[in-house]
Amino acid sequence: MSLTHTIALDALQAAIRQVVTGFGSAPDEVKAVADNLIEANLTGHDSHGIGMLPRYAAAFLEGGLKPNTHVKTVVDAGALLRLDGDAGFGQVIGAEAMHIGIARARQLGCCIMALGNSHHLGRIGAWAEMAVAQGLVSLHFVNVISRAIVAPYGGADARFGTNPFTAGVPLPGREPLILDFATSVIAQGKTRVAHNKGESVPPGSLIDDTGQDTVNPRYSVIEPFGAILAFGAHKGYGMAVLCELLGGALAAGMAVHDGDSSKKRVLNGMLTVIIDPARLADPAVYAQEALAFVDWVKASPPRAGFESVRLAGEPERESRARRVVQGVPVDGTTWAEILDAAGKLGVDPMAVQRAAGLV
Repeated sequence: MSLTHTIALDALQAAIRQVVTGFGSAPDEVKAVADNLIEANLTGHDSHGIGMLPRYAAAFLEGGLKPNTHVKTVVDAGALLRLDGDAGFGQVIGAEAMHIGIARARQLGCCIMALGNSHHLGRIGAWAEMAVAQGLVSLHFVNVISRAIVAPYGGADARFGTNPFTAGVPLPGREPLILDFATSVIAQGKTRVAHNKGESVPPGSLIDDTGQDTVNPRYSVIEPFGAILAFGAHKGYGMAVLCELLGGALAAGMAVHDGDSSKKRVLNGMLTVIIDPARLADPAVYAQEALAFVDWVKASPPRAGFESVRLAGEPERESRARRVVQGVPVDGTTWAEILDAAGKLGVDPMAVQRAAGLV
């Protein structure tokens, strides 16, 4: 079992910003990348947090990640936009793309935005949160161009990525619904976290390199590789294919169709639909019906083993409130990998340690 550090938020921000300077990023980009990754940790999604930095460093060093790059508009047809990320940091590209899409939805009532060739977009829920903060609905279909890690339903090896789907829905006077999930049983990053901690994954999550069920996360992290399974059998598999077709082939012009696992870069394509609900429905009727439904659902008496019925987004907000106060837990293996990545980027690992308050 790996030792776990608990690092205060301000110290973690200082440490991770130091690491990101090693990419040669401008100050605004340093802050955007570091803060986005830490936000994922705060919300409890360590799989999409600072543990991604070693992968980012490897991608950068092999030329697959381009710092200080900004989103480019390829097609502007009013409510239809096609954007290109030029392999820039997804934390920057995703935010810039959403600002453009939100402004267009405000102007026209809706926007369909195709984003391709962005480096890892991180926790997709962050982009839905941008939309709901402006009172807008958003839907996101995402593909992943990287080593295939998820098996198709009935298949014995990996053929595509974790291909997340996300939706954000504002609820007047309440916290929004943020539905954000990988179409695999578990996110690949969660297998990395489990492997680093020396833990098993739940049964039914993974198959090994021979196609047999396993609870050992190493088959998703180190060779010989197995594959993660799609959630809900054919249902998650169907959603994954949908995300590949819409987020990949359509939005990005780039879908997975080979077994190349040599590159460290992680490219995302994302098809985003943004809707201004006030332009589509009577706001008073929507608010009345949405809140009545939410109240009705949450009033269900909890089953044994559950404290209450919750909506998507509530666990993340609860985790954030807790970790802001208590600090962010980082397992020792992940932290060692981050320090190693810092050194490869030309950043003094001991300076990172000191900033984190660990020496």
